[in-house]
Amino acid sequence: MTEVTSVRGTELAEPLRLLEEALRDGDPVPENFAWRLREAIERGELEVLAARTEGRVVGVAMLAYRLSVSAAGPFASIEDLYVKPDARRRDVGRALLEAVGRRSVAGGVSYVEAQVEDEEAAAFYGALGYEEEPGVRVFSQSHVLFDREA
Repeated sequence: MTEVTSVRGTELAEPLRLLEEALRDGDPVPENFAWRLREAIERGELEVLAARTEGRVVGVAMLAYRLSVSAAGPFASIEDLYVKPDARRRDVGRALLEAVGRRSVAGGVSYVEAQVEDEEAAAFYGALGYEEEPGVRVFSQSHVLFDREA
């Protein structure tokens, strides 16, 4: 059985390591970023959900909470969602998204979005009730940062 809990403080270390392994090839985030992450969690701007099976973290979801003028209220964005390969197809991802739904309703969030990069992820979210936003395109722009510790 998978248990999903919100983590903060010292409990954040293991889920953060999992994300670093998956998203940064094991390269730890800079300490300044880790500090900013902890601060954002304490302010309620971010929430990290850890999925545990048999006591070990096997999945993580990171939510960002923001206000939306168009929705006239708060919304959540799933910034990162990762399940270890050996835990996939065992309802860990489902447990994380169900926890996202419960946390959202409890926090007055009526809209949750997720940006996906491939068809497998799109099928996963679609199977759990997420709908593709018609006509939405994502644009981005990168900037060179000279002092990554600032």
